[in-house]
Amino acid sequence: MKKLLSILLVFAMMISLVACGTILTDRTFPLSVKKNIISAAGLHTIGLKSDGTVVATGDNGANEYGVSAVADWTDIESVFAGESLSVGLKSDGTLLTFGEQAIMKKYDFGGWTDIVQVSSEGSASHIVGLKKDGTVVATGSNDKGQCDVDEWKNIIEVSAGFNVTVGLKSNGTVVATGYKDNGECDVDDWTDIIAISSGGRHTVGLKKDGTVVSTRITDSNLDVGQCEIDDWRDIIAVSAGACHTVGLKADGTVVSTTIKDSKSIVSCDFGQCNVSSWTDIVAVFAGARHTVGLKKDGTVVAVGDNSYGQCNVGDWYLTNNSNQNTEINSDTNNTIEAGSAMPTIDAGLQLTVGLSKDGSVIATGWDSYGQCDVNNWKNIKGIAAGYVHTVGLKADGTVVASQISDSKLDFGQCDVYNWKDIIEISAGLSHTVGLKKDGTVVATHIWSDEVLTDTYEKGQCNVSDWTNIIAVSAGWEYTVGLKADGTAIAVGSNQESQCNVGGWTDIKAISAGMYHTVGLKTNGTAVAVGKNEDKQCNTGDWTDVVAVSAGSYHTVGLKKDGTVVATGSNEYGCCDVGDWTDIVAVSAGLYYTVGLKKDGTVVATGKNNVGQCEVDSWNLN
Repeated sequence: MKKLLSILLVFAMMISLVACGTILTDRTFPLSVKKNIISAAGLHTIGLKSDGTVVATGDNGANEYGVSAVADWTDIESVFAGESLSVGLKSDGTLLTFGEQAIMKKYDFGGWTDIVQVSSEGSASHIVGLKKDGTVVATGSNDKGQCDVDEWKNIIEVSAGFNVTVGLKSNGTVVATGYKDNGECDVDDWTDIIAISSGGRHTVGLKKDGTVVSTRITDSNLDVGQCEIDDWRDIIAVSAGACHTVGLKADGTVVSTTIKDSKSIVSCDFGQCNVSSWTDIVAVFAGARHTVGLKKDGTVVAVGDNSYGQCNVGDWYLTNNSNQNTEINSDTNNTIEAGSAMPTIDAGLQLTVGLSKDGSVIATGWDSYGQCDVNNWKNIKGIAAGYVHTVGLKADGTVVASQISDSKLDFGQCDVYNWKDIIEISAGLSHTVGLKKDGTVVATHIWSDEVLTDTYEKGQCNVSDWTNIIAVSAGWEYTVGLKADGTAIAVGSNQESQCNVGGWTDIKAISAGMYHTVGLKTNGTAVAVGKNEDKQCNTGDWTDVVAVSAGSYHTVGLKKDGTVVATGSNEYGCCDVGDWTDIVAVSAGLYYTVGLKKDGTVVATGKNNVGQCEVDSWNLN
């Protein structure tokens, strides 16, 4: 009936990996910790795993900052690699820092509390930290004024370049301090910026419309093409290296500037720009001489200088974290590709479906029309439960569906077998929608006759002209789409104003119910429109939410601490979720709610007339 939006988010998601992902402006303070899953420096690369541990490859610096230094880290929320330096940010805003002794002597981290982001430039001469109140701290060399950030306020992202510090303000403007001789601080006239990155001699900014701006290098001897980004379009994340810039596109591909020869400096072309064949990327990071990409299946790719093994990431598997505000599709199917599924759940009208880690599917509840016939499905990476049908997204981008046994209820909602390149699915009353990896949307066609045309055809399948979509959700007789710029679009029945989402901004996830729609904002709050006689739209006081799900007459939200909130009709106890803990995914159905716990078990509360809550024996791990 609607799409589950779980904590196991990647989208994609869309909104930000620090220093490489999109950060929407107009965020509220206090800021929350922003996930940086991968980070690349000159000689090493580090990655954050979903369990809070860290992996590293490349130069180990006499065990001071590489593989050995991070091996024992736990409970990490974000990582950053500087030259001869590794930083781990914990959820309480404190830091773990390891680096060469000569490097670490430069720094004074006294007073560094409530940190939500860290950035250091290539030579690690200085480090800057963003605090949750929007102020900035800095330590290290200040010979060019790069640490003069004491008066900065309302900052939502920071980036440290070569003797430069750049800050993105909540109103979309940019401030900079430090070395100015090559134009790297010429950002005063920038507006509508949603992400920034400062490199060796240049600074780039991502605009709301998906284009990119860059400072201009005044010394032609240092210009090797790293600022040639004027023709880039549909970009959702940027990262600047020493001699190159990379951009992540909405379709999961990556673009890069081309390094030109310079007679005045030694060639810096190490193949770090060879990213044109990359697909399904959800985050990118430009190191000094190499580029790293995180794929939506949790694997990692890298190109460029590998003299210290900094590109040896082939065996990494970093499952996407929910609070990372970014992703091509926000990991909208709550799954991981490449043969290993991320366990998840979805609640239909009176049907619960579970996706196991091995790609198999189980179901319980109302099965009068074959909607639970999923036992033979294999290699599934996404699931969606509707009214009398269930659909599954396969790892190859095709879709399978249950077969409806009663032709009177077969409206064509299972006609998905010719779909390809699908990255997300959602099932409604009489239709199914699929999000393609190019950002377009497909939908089944509702068969027309004298009964169905009047009863079920409400225009909910009119999505053929949608573009730049990163998430979809099928409601009862309507469809909602989330666009890459954080806005929403809807078609179909609007009898209760459930399609009135045109004014929404800074949205990172959506869920369509029976007659109401819920949106999760980048700041962890929720908005809702539509029918509200049971107070299912009363989400205004929710905070720290990482996933939302709209049921028939109630709404549930998953908080970042693993607890759950609910509002709306509590008939049958469907909102009795106050004692739930360690939850990683939630889904709301008709008078019942299901939750997936981090250990793979499932809990449920509410109406159980057809066994839809009989999940006690499930373990999706």
